[in-house]
Amino acid sequence: MKVAVLDNLRSVYNVGSIFRTANAVGIEKIILCGTTPTPLDKKEVKRKDFAKVALGAEDTVAWEYKEDVVQAVKELKEDGYYSISFEQSDNSVDYKSIDIKSKHKIAFVIGNEVEGINHQVLELSDVIAEIPMLGTKESLNVTIAFGIGVYRILGI
Repeated sequence: MKVAVLDNLRSVYNVGSIFRTANAVGIEKIILCGTTPTPLDKKEVKRKDFAKVALGAEDTVAWEYKEDVVQAVKELKEDGYYSISFEQSDNSVDYKSIDIKSKHKIAFVIGNEVEGINHQVLELSDVIAEIPMLGTKESLNVTIAFGIGVYRILGI
C-alpha cells in the first residue's frame, strides 16, 4: 500500500496535480492535512478549480482529511508504514539512493510550498529524501518534486 501525505499545502492547483501524479504511480490514498485544499468545498460540493487540474484523479484516488499532520504520520507509522519525506535538511539523502524493495507500506510526505514539512514529521520520518539542485534556485515546485521523487523511488 502506498499513500501520500500533504502537509499544509496552499495551492489547490498543486494538490490537484499531485492527485494526477498519485493516480499515475498507483498511490492508493492521499491524506490531506491542515490547510491543504480538498476536492470538495466547505459545502461538500466538488471544486471546479480542483477538478480542472486533477482531471478525474480525485475520483479514482481515495483521500481523507486530517487536521493534524503529526498525528496522521504517527498513525501511519503505528500501522507499519515506512515514511519518506521530500525535504532539504541536514539529515537528507539523495533521493536516488533510497531502496524500498523490502517495504510493503510506504508513505510519501510532501510539505508546504514555503515552509516545507513540519519539523516533528521530519523527526518521525524513516528517511528524508532530497533532490539535488544544480542551478541557482533552492527548490522545485512541490508537484514537480513529488513527481520526480515518487517515479524514481518506485522504480517506474
